[in-house]
Amino acid sequence: MTKMQLPPGLTRRSVLKGAAAGTALGLSAPAVLGQGRKTIRFLNTETSIDSLRALKVAAAEYERETGVEVAIDSVPLGDAFTKITTALRSGSPYDIGTLGFIGHVLILAEEGHLVEMNDLTDQHEWGPNILFPINGKTYWYPFDYNLAWIYYRRDLYDENGLEEANTWDQFLNNAQTLTTDKRSGALFPIGSNGATNWLSTGFMWADGVEIFDDQWDVVFDQGANADSVKGYLDFFAELYKIMPPGSSQVSFGEMLSNFTSDQVAHSAYAGRMIETIERNAPDLADKIGIMPYMDSKGQGKAVNHGYDGWVVLDTDAKDESMNFMRWFTENQFINFLHTAPLHFQPPRMDIYDDPRWRAHPLIEKHAVIVERMKSFLTDDDIRVASIDTMGPAPDLRTGKVFESFAIPEMIQNKVLKGLYSEECLAQAAETMRKSIA
Repeated sequence: MTKMQLPPGLTRRSVLKGAAAGTALGLSAPAVLGQGRKTIRFLNTETSIDSLRALKVAAAEYERETGVEVAIDSVPLGDAFTKITTALRSGSPYDIGTLGFIGHVLILAEEGHLVEMNDLTDQHEWGPNILFPINGKTYWYPFDYNLAWIYYRRDLYDENGLEEANTWDQFLNNAQTLTTDKRSGALFPIGSNGATNWLSTGFMWADGVEIFDDQWDVVFDQGANADSVKGYLDFFAELYKIMPPGSSQVSFGEMLSNFTSDQVAHSAYAGRMIETIERNAPDLADKIGIMPYMDSKGQGKAVNHGYDGWVVLDTDAKDESMNFMRWFTENQFINFLHTAPLHFQPPRMDIYDDPRWRAHPLIEKHAVIVERMKSFLTDDDIRVASIDTMGPAPDLRTGKVFESFAIPEMIQNKVLKGLYSEECLAQAAETMRKSIA
């Protein structure tokens, strides 16, 4: 998952700044395509061979049944918003699009470019914090969680008599215990990138840290939040000492490769880690466990949020697009989820009890882990949170804080520059406030 990244030359910061200032993106150009079209334009961001095949098979089946062609274009997730907005300006808009940042959904909805999707979403029970309604209306159909949790070597835990940690100190002790000349105790990213925002922050959410209050004031450095963040920095500084060389440069790929190559005993990722292990290191497949991020006192747990979903744009084909989405989510959704069976964690709770979904070999093989994944959604004591979902409601300000990389730079100031935690926190909070000013 590469959340909230835009291609060179167009940063999310500039996109959000323009939208917040009322200049938006110049998306007022009306569609010029004619009425009664028999083609739906679908912008997809899941570019694996299996996902593309599933979408194309579904498109062919829909055309066979209805006579309506579904033309699928595919781009990396980071290019999707730019592609959608460029198509809107050109007068040849996409009818259905894929997005992975709720701020982009908000921009398009506020400018009147999205079709309300409550008719589809209201039919199902959903996991926590995933529909992101705007004034009670849903403008997208989520197809997966990209929750980040901690992976650990269960076989090494058994050999050393270790148990899953409930506190930061316990986790640090476990990681130190499993540190050897050939294997580092843990790996968490610290670079100014999306990987750090996604994979290294869950410890704070477990400790109850908030970035904003209900009035959208930054409270990251206030009261109990400040105490928790400073404690987190002290803990992370100790954890960093047992990470492998070059940890300051790691991103998504290195998080996968270091764990699957037996270089680290703990890592963090979503379900794609298991799929990578099955493909590249099958001998490890029955030696891993997962656990949520833990807090400092043994009272809180969290997983870091992630998500992807589809939107229907308000074009002259909107009715047919909604018909396709209704058909697809009723008839082809599970087939699509099976193209990344553990990474595409279902946001629809009915899927977990559907024997068709459970019939996939990897889901059957890793049934214990799948149940743990589900428990992250059903256990009210586990917090599902992330930088981009903080605050009282969906809002562009969360994306600005994400794109400011205030938290990664706070971590760098602590572990690379050796600054006092108080100073690191103060600088981070100031960066956050400037980013939303």
